[in-house]
Amino acid sequence: MTVESIELIHCPADALRAWGRACLQAMDVPEADARCVADALVQTSLWGVDSHGIARLPHYLSRLQAGSVKARPAIRDEVTGAGTAQVHGDRGLGIVVADHANRLAMRLAREAGVGAVGVSDSSHCGAIGLYVRAAAREGLIGLAFTHADSIAAPHGGHRPLLGTNPIAIAFPRAGGEPVCLDMATTSIPWNRVMNARREGAVLPEGVAVDGEGRLTTDANAAAALLPLGGAGYGHKGYALALLIELLCGPLHGNPWGPHIPPMYAQLDRPRELGAFFIVLDPMRFAGGAMLAATVALMAQEVAAEPGAPRMPGDPELQRQAARVVSGIPLEPGLVAQMREWSQRLDVPAPA
Repeated sequence: MTVESIELIHCPADALRAWGRACLQAMDVPEADARCVADALVQTSLWGVDSHGIARLPHYLSRLQAGSVKARPAIRDEVTGAGTAQVHGDRGLGIVVADHANRLAMRLAREAGVGAVGVSDSSHCGAIGLYVRAAAREGLIGLAFTHADSIAAPHGGHRPLLGTNPIAIAFPRAGGEPVCLDMATTSIPWNRVMNARREGAVLPEGVAVDGEGRLTTDANAAAALLPLGGAGYGHKGYALALLIELLCGPLHGNPWGPHIPPMYAQLDRPRELGAFFIVLDPMRFAGGAMLAATVALMAQEVAAEPGAPRMPGDPELQRQAARVVSGIPLEPGLVAQMREWSQRLDVPAPA
Protein backbone atom coordinates (compact mmCIF):
# COMPACT_ATOMS: atom_id res chain seq x y z
CA MET A 1 0.00 0.00 0.00
CA THR A 2 1.25 3.47 -0.88
CA VAL A 3 0.60 6.64 1.07
CA GLU A 4 -1.52 7.83 -1.87
CA SER A 5 -3.86 4.81 -1.57
CA ILE A 6 -4.74 5.39 2.10
CA GLU A 7 -8.28 6.62 2.73
CA LEU A 8 -7.96 10.13 4.10
CA ILE A 9 -10.09 12.31 6.34
CA HIS A 10 -10.21 16.01 5.42
CA CYS A 11 -10.26 18.64 8.15
CA PRO A 12 -10.58 22.44 7.82
CA ALA A 13 -7.38 24.37 8.51
CA ASP A 14 -9.08 26.61 11.09
CA ALA A 15 -10.19 23.59 13.12
CA LEU A 16 -6.65 22.20 13.15
CA ARG A 17 -5.19 25.57 14.16
CA ALA A 18 -7.60 25.83 17.08
CA TRP A 19 -6.93 22.23 18.13
CA GLY A 20 -3.16 22.69 17.96
CA ARG A 21 -3.23 25.89 19.99
CA ALA A 22 -5.46 24.31 22.62
CA CYS A 23 -3.23 21.23 22.98
CA LEU A 24 -0.08 23.32 23.36
CA GLN A 25 -1.68 25.64 25.89
CA ALA A 26 -2.84 22.60 27.84
CA MET A 27 0.88 21.70 28.06
CA ASP A 28 1.60 25.16 29.58
CA VAL A 29 2.90 26.73 26.37
CA PRO A 30 2.14 30.50 26.41
CA GLU A 31 -0.69 31.57 24.12
CA ALA A 32 1.53 33.50 21.68
CA ASP A 33 3.96 30.58 21.36
CA ALA A 34 1.11 28.08 20.96
CA ARG A 35 -0.30 30.21 18.16
CA CYS A 36 3.14 30.44 16.51
CA VAL A 37 3.64 26.67 16.50
CA ALA A 38 0.11 25.61 15.57
CA ASP A 39 -0.18 28.18 12.79
CA ALA A 40 3.22 27.17 11.37
CA LEU A 41 2.31 23.47 11.33
CA VAL A 42 -1.06 24.05 9.70
CA GLN A 43 0.47 26.40 7.12
CA THR A 44 2.99 23.69 6.27
CA SER A 45 0.16 21.19 5.83
CA LEU A 46 -1.68 23.63 3.58
CA TRP A 47 1.40 23.71 1.35
CA GLY A 48 1.19 19.92 1.12
CA VAL A 49 4.42 19.37 3.07
CA ASP A 50 2.72 16.80 5.28
CA SER A 51 6.01 15.40 6.59
CA HIS A 52 6.47 18.65 8.56
CA GLY A 53 2.87 19.73 9.10
CA ILE A 54 0.25 19.10 11.76
CA ALA A 55 1.36 15.44 11.85
CA ARG A 56 4.37 16.54 13.89
CA LEU A 57 2.36 18.03 16.76
CA PRO A 58 1.89 14.72 18.62
CA HIS A 59 5.67 14.34 18.66
CA TYR A 60 6.15 17.86 20.03
CA LEU A 61 3.58 17.13 22.72
CA SER A 62 5.42 13.94 23.63
CA ARG A 63 8.69 15.83 24.08
CA LEU A 64 6.99 18.52 26.15
CA GLN A 65 5.56 15.79 28.34
CA ALA A 66 8.97 14.08 28.63
CA GLY A 67 10.66 17.37 29.56
CA SER A 68 13.25 17.45 26.76
CA VAL A 69 11.46 20.50 25.31
CA LYS A 70 10.53 23.38 27.62
CA ALA A 71 7.10 25.00 27.39
CA ARG A 72 8.50 28.31 28.69
CA PRO A 73 12.17 28.61 27.70
CA ALA A 74 14.36 31.59 28.56
CA ILE A 75 15.43 32.38 25.00
CA ARG A 76 18.48 34.63 25.04
CA ASP A 77 19.94 36.84 22.29
CA GLU A 78 23.65 37.59 22.08
CA VAL A 79 24.34 40.29 19.48
CA THR A 80 27.95 39.80 18.41
CA GLY A 81 28.37 42.43 15.69
CA ALA A 82 26.60 44.92 13.45
CA GLY A 83 24.94 42.11 11.49
CA THR A 84 25.54 38.98 13.57
CA ALA A 85 23.97 37.34 16.60
CA GLN A 86 23.55 34.08 18.45
CA VAL A 87 20.22 32.90 19.85
CA HIS A 88 20.37 30.46 22.77
CA GLY A 89 17.14 28.46 22.60
CA ASP A 90 17.10 26.99 26.13
CA ARG A 91 15.47 23.77 24.82
CA GLY A 92 12.40 25.63 23.58
CA LEU A 93 10.00 24.52 20.88
CA GLY A 94 12.07 24.74 17.72
CA ILE A 95 9.48 26.68 15.74
CA VAL A 96 9.30 29.34 18.46
CA VAL A 97 13.09 29.63 18.69
CA ALA A 98 13.54 29.69 14.90
CA ASP A 99 10.84 32.32 14.40
CA HIS A 100 12.54 34.48 17.05
CA ALA A 101 15.98 34.06 15.45
CA ASN A 102 14.72 34.74 11.94
CA ARG A 103 13.00 37.95 13.00
CA LEU A 104 16.21 39.04 14.71
CA ALA A 105 18.07 38.37 11.43
CA MET A 106 15.47 40.47 9.59
CA ARG A 107 15.97 43.35 12.02
CA LEU A 108 19.75 43.19 11.67
CA ALA A 109 19.44 43.10 7.88
CA ARG A 110 17.39 46.30 7.88
CA GLU A 111 20.00 47.95 10.08
CA ALA A 112 23.23 46.61 8.57
CA GLY A 113 22.22 45.23 5.16
CA VAL A 114 22.77 41.64 6.26
CA GLY A 115 21.70 39.69 9.32
CA ALA A 116 23.31 36.35 10.16
CA VAL A 117 21.90 34.63 13.24
CA GLY A 118 22.89 31.25 14.62
CA VAL A 119 20.76 29.09 16.91
CA SER A 120 21.94 26.76 19.64
CA ASP A 121 20.20 24.38 22.07
CA SER A 122 16.90 24.19 20.19
CA SER A 123 14.62 21.42 18.91
CA HIS A 124 12.92 20.49 15.63
CA CYS A 125 12.04 23.75 13.88
CA GLY A 126 9.60 22.44 11.28
CA ALA A 127 9.74 23.43 7.62
CA ILE A 128 12.42 26.09 7.19
CA GLY A 129 10.56 27.51 4.20
CA LEU A 130 8.36 29.18 6.81
CA TYR A 131 11.12 31.53 7.84
CA VAL A 132 12.57 32.53 4.49
CA ARG A 133 9.09 33.26 3.15
CA ALA A 134 8.47 35.52 6.17
CA ALA A 135 11.58 37.52 5.25
CA ALA A 136 10.71 37.69 1.54
CA ARG A 137 7.16 38.89 2.25
CA GLU A 138 8.78 41.98 3.79
CA GLY A 139 10.95 42.64 0.75
CA LEU A 140 14.06 40.87 2.05
CA ILE A 141 15.97 37.82 0.83
CA GLY A 142 15.93 34.92 3.27
CA LEU A 143 18.23 31.94 3.60
CA ALA A 144 17.84 29.23 6.25
CA PHE A 145 19.58 26.00 7.17
CA THR A 146 19.08 23.37 9.86
CA HIS A 147 20.31 19.87 10.69
CA ALA A 148 19.21 16.69 12.42
CA ASP A 149 20.44 13.47 13.94
CA SER A 150 21.92 10.64 11.86
CA ILE A 151 19.37 9.72 9.22
CA ALA A 152 21.21 9.80 5.87
CA ALA A 153 24.09 7.63 4.73
CA PRO A 154 27.13 9.38 3.24
CA HIS A 155 27.75 8.77 -0.45
CA GLY A 156 29.52 5.43 -0.76
CA GLY A 157 28.35 4.24 2.66
CA HIS A 158 25.13 2.79 4.01
CA ARG A 159 25.09 3.57 7.74
CA PRO A 160 23.27 6.76 8.82
CA LEU A 161 25.69 9.60 9.55
CA LEU A 162 24.14 13.01 8.77
CA GLY A 163 20.66 14.48 8.93
CA THR A 164 18.44 15.42 6.01
CA ASN A 165 19.90 18.91 6.55
CA PRO A 166 17.59 21.16 4.52
CA ILE A 167 18.25 24.50 2.87
CA ALA A 168 15.67 27.19 2.02
CA ILE A 169 16.02 30.43 0.04
CA ALA A 170 13.24 32.89 -0.78
CA PHE A 171 13.04 36.04 -2.92
CA PRO A 172 10.26 38.64 -2.92
CA ARG A 173 7.95 38.64 -5.96
CA ALA A 174 5.99 41.75 -6.92
CA GLY A 175 2.23 41.13 -6.82
CA GLY A 176 2.53 37.63 -5.46
CA GLU A 177 3.91 35.23 -2.92
CA PRO A 178 7.70 34.80 -2.66
CA VAL A 179 9.63 32.43 -4.86
CA CYS A 180 10.91 29.80 -2.44
CA LEU A 181 13.25 26.84 -2.58
CA ASP A 182 12.83 24.53 0.43
CA MET A 183 14.59 21.20 0.03
CA ALA A 184 16.26 18.48 2.02
CA THR A 185 19.64 17.09 1.01
CA THR A 186 17.98 13.66 0.77
CA SER A 187 15.28 12.70 -1.72
CA ILE A 188 12.65 12.50 1.03
CA PRO A 189 12.59 13.63 4.68
CA TRP A 190 12.76 11.03 7.45
CA ASN A 191 9.37 12.19 8.69
CA ARG A 192 7.92 10.69 5.52
CA VAL A 193 9.39 7.33 6.58
CA MET A 194 7.75 7.74 10.00
CA ASN A 195 4.43 8.61 8.37
CA ALA A 196 4.71 5.49 6.18
CA ARG A 197 5.44 3.31 9.22
CA ARG A 198 2.44 4.74 11.04
CA GLU A 199 0.11 4.11 8.09
CA GLY A 200 1.60 0.82 6.84
CA ALA A 201 2.62 2.38 3.50
CA VAL A 202 5.60 1.71 1.23
CA LEU A 203 8.37 4.15 0.32
CA PRO A 204 9.32 5.34 -3.17
CA GLU A 205 12.00 3.40 -5.04
CA GLY A 206 15.64 4.34 -4.66
CA VAL A 207 15.51 6.62 -1.60
CA ALA A 208 16.32 4.35 1.36
CA VAL A 209 18.50 1.39 2.30
CA ASP A 210 18.20 -1.28 4.97
CA GLY A 211 20.81 -2.13 7.60
CA GLU A 212 22.84 -4.10 5.04
CA GLY A 213 22.87 -1.29 2.49
CA ARG A 214 20.26 -2.84 0.19
CA LEU A 215 17.70 -0.58 -1.45
CA THR A 216 14.29 -0.97 0.19
CA THR A 217 10.76 0.38 -0.06
CA ASP A 218 9.82 -1.16 3.30
CA ALA A 219 9.49 1.75 5.75
CA ASN A 220 10.06 -0.56 8.73
CA ALA A 221 13.26 -1.95 7.20
CA ALA A 222 14.63 1.45 6.20
CA ALA A 223 17.80 2.16 8.21
CA ALA A 224 19.11 5.17 6.29
CA LEU A 225 18.10 7.55 3.54
CA LEU A 226 20.30 8.05 0.50
CA PRO A 227 21.67 11.54 -0.18
CA LEU A 228 20.07 13.57 -2.96
CA GLY A 229 21.29 12.17 -6.28
CA GLY A 230 20.94 8.53 -5.26
CA ALA A 231 23.48 5.80 -5.84
CA GLY A 232 24.97 7.46 -8.92
CA TYR A 233 25.15 11.14 -7.99
CA GLY A 234 24.71 11.19 -4.23
CA HIS A 235 28.07 12.89 -3.75
CA LYS A 236 26.25 16.18 -4.43
CA GLY A 237 23.60 15.77 -1.72
CA TYR A 238 26.14 14.34 0.70
CA ALA A 239 28.58 17.24 0.30
CA LEU A 240 25.78 19.78 0.67
CA ALA A 241 24.52 18.04 3.82
CA LEU A 242 28.01 17.99 5.32
CA LEU A 243 28.52 21.73 4.79
CA ILE A 244 25.07 22.53 6.21
CA GLU A 245 25.99 20.37 9.20
CA LEU A 246 29.01 22.58 9.82
CA LEU A 247 26.88 25.74 9.51
CA CYS A 248 24.28 24.52 12.01
CA GLY A 249 26.23 22.32 14.39
CA PRO A 250 29.89 23.12 15.16
CA LEU A 251 29.63 26.80 14.17
CA HIS A 252 27.11 27.37 16.96
CA GLY A 253 28.49 25.00 19.57
CA ASN A 254 25.92 22.27 18.85
CA PRO A 255 26.64 18.55 18.36
CA TRP A 256 26.55 17.13 14.85
CA GLY A 257 25.14 14.03 13.14
CA PRO A 258 25.74 10.91 15.22
CA HIS A 259 26.21 12.99 18.38
CA ILE A 260 22.68 14.45 18.24
CA PRO A 261 20.03 12.57 20.24
CA PRO A 262 17.51 10.87 17.91
CA MET A 263 14.23 12.60 17.17
CA TYR A 264 11.89 9.67 17.83
CA ALA A 265 13.76 7.89 20.60
CA GLN A 266 15.12 8.88 24.00
CA LEU A 267 12.38 11.50 24.28
CA ASP A 268 13.69 12.69 27.63
CA ARG A 269 17.02 13.81 26.11
CA PRO A 270 17.25 17.40 24.74
CA ARG A 271 18.07 17.48 21.02
CA GLU A 272 20.56 20.41 21.14
CA LEU A 273 19.74 21.30 17.54
CA GLY A 274 21.00 24.32 15.67
CA ALA A 275 19.93 26.45 12.75
CA PHE A 276 21.35 29.35 10.77
CA PHE A 277 19.42 32.28 9.30
CA ILE A 278 20.86 34.78 6.85
CA VAL A 279 18.75 37.72 5.68
CA LEU A 280 19.81 40.24 3.04
CA ASP A 281 18.37 43.67 2.31
CA PRO A 282 18.26 43.80 -1.52
CA MET A 283 18.21 47.60 -1.45
CA ARG A 284 21.92 47.49 -0.52
CA PHE A 285 22.68 46.06 -3.97
CA ALA A 286 22.53 47.44 -7.50
CA GLY A 287 19.43 45.55 -8.60
CA GLY A 288 17.54 45.82 -5.33
CA ALA A 289 14.99 48.44 -6.36
CA MET A 290 13.76 46.29 -9.26
CA LEU A 291 14.38 42.85 -7.77
CA ALA A 292 10.80 41.91 -6.83
CA ALA A 293 9.49 43.14 -10.19
CA THR A 294 12.21 41.23 -12.02
CA VAL A 295 11.35 38.06 -10.12
CA ALA A 296 7.70 38.45 -11.16
CA LEU A 297 8.74 38.97 -14.80
CA MET A 298 11.08 35.97 -14.61
CA ALA A 299 8.19 33.83 -13.36
CA GLN A 300 6.09 34.89 -16.36
CA GLU A 301 8.87 34.06 -18.79
CA VAL A 302 9.55 30.69 -17.17
CA ALA A 303 5.84 29.81 -17.33
CA ALA A 304 5.81 30.64 -21.05
CA GLU A 305 8.47 28.01 -21.77
CA PRO A 306 7.41 24.68 -23.32
CA GLY A 307 5.84 22.51 -20.63
CA ALA A 308 4.89 25.58 -18.54
CA PRO A 309 7.54 25.15 -15.81
CA ARG A 310 6.81 26.72 -12.45
CA MET A 311 8.96 28.69 -10.07
CA PRO A 312 10.18 27.02 -6.86
CA GLY A 313 7.44 27.16 -4.25
CA ASP A 314 4.57 27.59 -6.72
CA PRO A 315 3.39 23.95 -6.48
CA GLU A 316 2.97 24.49 -2.72
CA LEU A 317 0.85 27.59 -3.39
CA GLN A 318 -1.33 25.58 -5.77
CA ARG A 319 -1.84 22.86 -3.15
CA GLN A 320 -2.68 25.51 -0.57
CA ALA A 321 -5.42 26.94 -2.78
CA ALA A 322 -6.95 23.47 -3.10
CA ARG A 323 -6.65 22.56 0.57
CA VAL A 324 -8.19 25.82 1.76
CA VAL A 325 -11.33 24.60 -0.02
CA SER A 326 -11.20 20.83 0.53
CA GLY A 327 -9.49 20.73 3.93
CA ILE A 328 -6.21 19.18 5.02
CA PRO A 329 -6.03 15.41 4.44
CA LEU A 330 -5.24 13.33 7.53
CA GLU A 331 -4.26 9.65 7.54
CA PRO A 332 -6.19 7.30 9.87
CA GLY A 333 -3.13 6.69 12.07
CA LEU A 334 -2.67 10.41 12.58
CA VAL A 335 -6.35 10.87 13.38
CA ALA A 336 -6.03 8.18 16.05
CA GLN A 337 -3.03 9.98 17.56
CA MET A 338 -4.94 13.26 17.56
CA ARG A 339 -7.92 11.69 19.32
CA GLU A 340 -5.62 10.11 21.91
CA TRP A 341 -3.99 13.46 22.69
CA SER A 342 -7.36 15.19 22.80
CA GLN A 343 -8.53 12.75 25.48
CA ARG A 344 -5.25 12.97 27.40
CA LEU A 345 -5.30 16.77 27.47
CA ASP A 346 -9.08 17.14 27.76
CA VAL A 347 -9.16 19.18 24.55
CA PRO A 348 -12.02 18.80 22.05
CA ALA A 349 -10.86 16.97 18.92
CA PRO A 350 -11.28 18.86 15.63
CA ALA A 351 -14.49 18.03 13.82
